[in-house]
Amino acid sequence: MDTGVTEPTPSGARALWVSTIAFAACFAVWTLFSILGLGVKAEFGLTETQFALLVATPVLTGALSRAVLGILSDRFGGRRMFLIVMLIAAVATFLMSFADSYLRLLLAALGVGLAGGSFAVGISYVSKFVPSDRQGTAFGVFSVGTAGAVITEFLAPVAMLEAGWRVAAQLWAAGLIVVALVFIFAARDEPGRGREAVMPTLAEQLRPLRNLQVWRFSLYYFVLFGAFVGLSLWLPRYFVGVYGLDVKLAGLLTAGYAIPASLFRIYGGRLSDRYGARAVLYWTFGASALLAFMLSYPPTDYVIHGVRGPIAFSTSMSLAPFVVTLLALGFFMSLGMAAVLKHIPTYYPENVGSVAGVVSMVGGLGGFVLPLVFGVLNDLTGVWTSCFFLLLLLSLTALVWMHFAIRRMELQPGVDRGELPELPEMASVHAARVAREAGAGALGKTIQRGPIADWRPEDPAFWETAGRPIARRNLWISTYCLLLAFAVWMVWSVVVAKLPAVGFNFTPDELFWLAALPGLSGATLRIFYSFVVPLFGGRLWTAISTASLLVPAFGIGYAVQAPDTPYLIFVVLALLCGLGGGNFASSMANISFFFPKAEKGAALAINAGLGNLGVSLMQFVVPLAVTIAIFGVLGGGPQSMSDGGQLWMQNAGFLWVPFILLGVALAWFGMDDLAGAKASFADQAAVFERLHTWLMCWLYLGTFGSFIGFSAGFPLLARLAFPEVDSLKYVFLGPLIGALSRAGTGWLADRFGGARISLLVFVAMTASAGGMIWFLDAGSFWGFFATVMLLFFFSGVGNASTFQMIPAIWRETVGRAGDAARADREAAAVIGFTSAIAAFGAFFIPKAYGASIAATGSANLALWGFMLFYLSCTGLTFAVYVRRGGLLYAVERQSAARAR
Repeated sequence: MDTGVTEPTPSGARALWVSTIAFAACFAVWTLFSILGLGVKAEFGLTETQFALLVATPVLTGALSRAVLGILSDRFGGRRMFLIVMLIAAVATFLMSFADSYLRLLLAALGVGLAGGSFAVGISYVSKFVPSDRQGTAFGVFSVGTAGAVITEFLAPVAMLEAGWRVAAQLWAAGLIVVALVFIFAARDEPGRGREAVMPTLAEQLRPLRNLQVWRFSLYYFVLFGAFVGLSLWLPRYFVGVYGLDVKLAGLLTAGYAIPASLFRIYGGRLSDRYGARAVLYWTFGASALLAFMLSYPPTDYVIHGVRGPIAFSTSMSLAPFVVTLLALGFFMSLGMAAVLKHIPTYYPENVGSVAGVVSMVGGLGGFVLPLVFGVLNDLTGVWTSCFFLLLLLSLTALVWMHFAIRRMELQPGVDRGELPELPEMASVHAARVAREAGAGALGKTIQRGPIADWRPEDPAFWETAGRPIARRNLWISTYCLLLAFAVWMVWSVVVAKLPAVGFNFTPDELFWLAALPGLSGATLRIFYSFVVPLFGGRLWTAISTASLLVPAFGIGYAVQAPDTPYLIFVVLALLCGLGGGNFASSMANISFFFPKAEKGAALAINAGLGNLGVSLMQFVVPLAVTIAIFGVLGGGPQSMSDGGQLWMQNAGFLWVPFILLGVALAWFGMDDLAGAKASFADQAAVFERLHTWLMCWLYLGTFGSFIGFSAGFPLLARLAFPEVDSLKYVFLGPLIGALSRAGTGWLADRFGGARISLLVFVAMTASAGGMIWFLDAGSFWGFFATVMLLFFFSGVGNASTFQMIPAIWRETVGRAGDAARADREAAAVIGFTSAIAAFGAFFIPKAYGASIAATGSANLALWGFMLFYLSCTGLTFAVYVRRGGLLYAVERQSAARAR
């Protein structure tokens, strides 16, 4: 790494030590809840779930903030950011002592968690002062700051027992402020930072995150650093529960684990500098797997039927060998943490903050996730040592992935093994750098898979010979991933109808909120997801966004198993399901780049229509899946119903996990990026200035907003309006009809024109809404059901036709000015953005039902509002696009004439 520093300097040594002290103070505050949480739990009478959430919240904030703080440190300087982080965390810690409710404790915990984000700030800051051949050691020294946890584990129990947890919080806040003042006077700005320094752009800082290697490093750090933080938080409870120790001794022994896991990071850095980080990681993961296996073996009684009778014996690990083995585990994990950090400045010298921020963010998330998973494993298995069995699996996964990645790079054709870098899995990064310096890209192309530069879908010869197979492969993988996204997004539409039967005493309004919240978060995320494909590439983003569905899938599976789970947890999980809703915008924008305009409407209809099918699939499968024990003991026991039956509600979430993992693999290994699809956010943001963007948002809200809103609200509305009918058997038919009609009618818009088809659709939807009101008043379930099915059908047709309108509108406006490429890029952005606005229908329609029922006792008021809205869409489509002289009048008639 070229830092501009070739030899150690006094200023570099001072920067290293003051940063280490500051990080130690931050880490002491970050882990404070592991001890003070016990006092808070007793004072406020918290449940186990509330206690776990409180302890984990600062860890989550510290993890998620690291990526942002790393980027800000690269841009504005680590010295300045370190001071800001310490002061904010100190104020939050002090205010925590005055909290008089659980909600205020959670808010304070969010601020306290920023202290954990200081790691990314410190890595960026220290890297600017230290020469490359000594950075492993330097980062090892800096990482000793994690010994701040030892301070907390040693002193916090004493302070809490002597003066109470509130006074202890104030003492830690005061200490952090003192350290912040010392730091600002002792530290110096990084070399080369001044007013004349050129700040990197955000795109330049984020560019390295496209490399798979960065995310592999993140997994390594998740396994190592995440386990360190997770065990630091979990071990006090483990010692108390397994060995019956008091809180003081439990804290002391936990500190004994944290000491080697902190101090020996220096040694790990030295070993990485001298022998290579790869060798250190092999030893780390191998030894960690062995030690985790030893710790995971539960106390077991054996009876052997021998010749002279039964021979009984038992195996268990007493306290002393447990502690020794634990110390050894901490030692090897500390070596590996330093080795992972060694990679970052070596291969990403200009992006240390952003890369270190992401890697440490994922590691910090391990500290948040693992304690929660440890508790869940205890509940599911009833075995305390299950936490170490999980660490065994994680260590083996990291070891196997690392080994095969290295072997794959070593065996890469055309690569001389003798010339490979220290870490062969990073060969693509080196090759790309060499190619740039030589002014040629051939070497990088032979090693690293890149975007397709030559993409000409409008060229018939290219399309028939090369383009169509690639486009179709990307389409079908995208459709599969989108189907899963819709299934997870709308899973609450079925879950809420089952919760009362298994003991959850939520009001109808609370249930409608749970059905509506995924729509709110999904629609909001779509606004951002609309613009990410040109920034990150469709292949990477599809893999990441699909993987994000694992979070709500696992969360629902665990939350529904306990009737005492707080409503707040369900609210959070409902919001997280919006991750599935956000995926639609990026998926549609990505696929729009692959197809020629003559087939774009049909391709988007297939992607969206079959993707929408996930709603129907979920509403059909989940009611069946919850009636059987699909996952056996691994999935948990059944929940008892009020009528004496049993349900496995957790299957509503767990069911999707294996399919999501398959989708991630398919996206990463089977999809492609298009170089021509790259664009900055500023280029795409021009769509906000165009009137047609907002007009199409209104129209698409009428079609897709209706489809997704009725999908979310119809199951619960039917259950409340017709309680005598087991309507959950039939509700899946609505989304099924809507999805199939969208996928099967895209050709109509391509042939006759999207605007003309949309006009007919809105007239039919107005009549369908009127039919719903008629049959609801008449008390006829089947009449009501039939009109809802009609509305689903026409909404599906309209989904395809309105999307077909967008490329046509932009070709007639932007494309007419001679910039066809810009028209295609903007049309893709508008497709995503309109889908974002339309997705708010998933929130407003269920909430409109709830508000109408609460105000009048019937859903009629909401349905009258829908009728008026469809009438406005009819008038808008006719006046702007369909009438003689409208924007698409001549275009659509010419297309229809050519089709005939």
